Amino acid sequence: MNEELKTIKELADELGVIKQTIQYHVKFLPTKNRLKNSSGAIVLNLEEQRFIKNRLTKNRPKIDQKSTKNRPKKDKEISINNVLLEQLKTKDEQIKSLVEAQKQIQNLLDQQQRLALQDKKLLDEYKSEINDLKALKMPQEDMKDGSSIKGEAQEEIERLKAQLKLSEEERNKSKGKEPVKTESKKWWQLWK
Repeated sequence: MNEELKTIKELADELGVIKQTIQYHVKFLPTKNRLKNSSGAIVLNLEEQRFIKNRLTKNRPKIDQKSTKNRPKKDKEISINNVLLEQLKTKDEQIKSLVEAQKQIQNLLDQQQRLALQDKKLLDEYKSEINDLKALKMPQEDMKDGSSIKGEAQEEIERLKAQLKLSEEERNKSKGKEPVKTESKKWWQLWK
């Protein structure tokens, strides 16, 4: 491999920083003609390496020898913190979506309960209407028992039948025909 080209990992090890720091600065480089090695890892030429080194030295305050020994630990802690922050963001998004789903489910449950209540009210109304109809039917059943109401109704029916016969006879007389007998026979008397 060419000595001028280095992978992100190699440059990070050389500068004493983590890979993510180098990857962050690589974003500011032009992406056209990005070189990759045989294993598919991004490689940086000398000009790109200088650019990243300059950015790091501008961003990095002057540190004494003692703090450079602890630098890999701090970088590692920072990278862990960054990973944890990303995980927290992901969890927050998941929580938001779960809360929205819970609200939708609650709305659906409320609607279902309202519909069930309406159904119950309709059933109660139908039951009361049925009971009212049964109550109306009851006096007719009482008439079958031979009460005075039955007698009056029977008399009224007989009177109406007589009027009907008279009106038919008058009509037939006016046409010149004989009156038609409209006596009704019971079904058991049909053979006689």
